[in-house]
Amino acid sequence: MSAVTLSLAGAATAAYGATRSRPGAGAASSSSSPARPIPTTPAVDRIEQVRTRVRAYVERYDGHLAIAALDRRGTAAVTVGARRFETASIVKVNILAALLLRQKPPGKALSSETRRQAEAMIESSDNDAAVALWQKIEGSRGLTAANRVLGLRETKPNSHWGLTTTTVADQIRLLSALTSTTGPLTPEDRRLVMGLMAKVVPEQRWGVTAARETGNRGTYVKNGWDTADADGGRWLVNSIGRIVEARHDWLIAVLSDHHVSQEEGVRVVEKAATYLLRELRAATAQETPSPE
Repeated sequence: MSAVTLSLAGAATAAYGATRSRPGAGAASSSSSPARPIPTTPAVDRIEQVRTRVRAYVERYDGHLAIAALDRRGTAAVTVGARRFETASIVKVNILAALLLRQKPPGKALSSETRRQAEAMIESSDNDAAVALWQKIEGSRGLTAANRVLGLRETKPNSHWGLTTTTVADQIRLLSALTSTTGPLTPEDRRLVMGLMAKVVPEQRWGVTAARETGNRGTYVKNGWDTADADGGRWLVNSIGRIVEARHDWLIAVLSDHHVSQEEGVRVVEKAATYLLRELRAATAQETPSPE
């Protein structure tokens, strides 16, 4: 069974009511009821309840599903599943980040040809473009070096980029590095990555985007899918991305395998992403979001 972890970007403490005597007010009469604390449910308890339900949900897939989400404007970050999965094409976001980190000076614009390859690699998941950029970052060695800078701990590059393995926790670390103002990328590079993920071709905009709500401010996605020889030709289907809403800025990753078809894998990924964000929205409904 996959390991289950829970982390909190922050946790609200329980609040209690208090009374103060008004200036000039006399002592309370003997018939008055003493003031009692107003109970509230701490955020940590609500997220713990979410974790328990999501763990039960994921356990039904017997180790073939892992999911994580973090609210950049809130307090909760839930990760369920520690197993490494093959990345397939979601590693292309990692390759792009590695490419940008190699630019000297930092933030230097890509050449027109390299920019065209980056666009094709992310927007339409072009494999030839990925191979060209993989070579430009010096393959596994370059990705390993970049991942140290990006803060990834559990991603193991493979000489064939699509066979790189990763965890949902590391994919959240990657997305955090690509969106944080204190991350290793320049503002221009962050805008480039998110801009390309926002323009993925319509036929590939499935996955974690299914969890968006009406009126969202932006969705960003990169999916990966392939058959696995080691799993009898069954499908692995992965999705990572970002959903920006009025009260939340979600980073979310879903990794899965052992599907009889790509379509089944897409359904599993979309249902899991939708379930997790629905649970987290309900759990954090009483929180005040931090400024953007």
